Amino acid sequence: MKISLALLILLLAAAWTGSQGRSFRSSRVICCSKEMFSRQKIAEFRIQGYKDTAPNCTHKAVLVKLQKGMVCVNPKEKWLQEYLRKQKKPNSTSS
Repeated sequence: MKISLALLILLLAAAWTGSQGRSFRSSRVICCSKEMFSRQKIAEFRIQGYKDTAPNCTHKAVLVKLQKGMVCVNPKEKWLQEYLRKQKKPNSTSS
């Protein structure tokens, strides 16, 4: 059941974004409904990009771009917060 729901979400996200070369940073406002949220952890290597939903969306979410579409993730998910923290951390080199 969980796998089929996740697959449905991925298919909807793929259809939603379209594969006709649309940019992930399109000016179109994309919001997530409660049913679209992925509750499974996504491996970091699968994430190609991310962005927050618009402030006027009913449900606050982070849109995570994968190779075959986008998924909505609750910004309070611990794994997502850790991923975002790593992305924002400046690369430090010791001399």
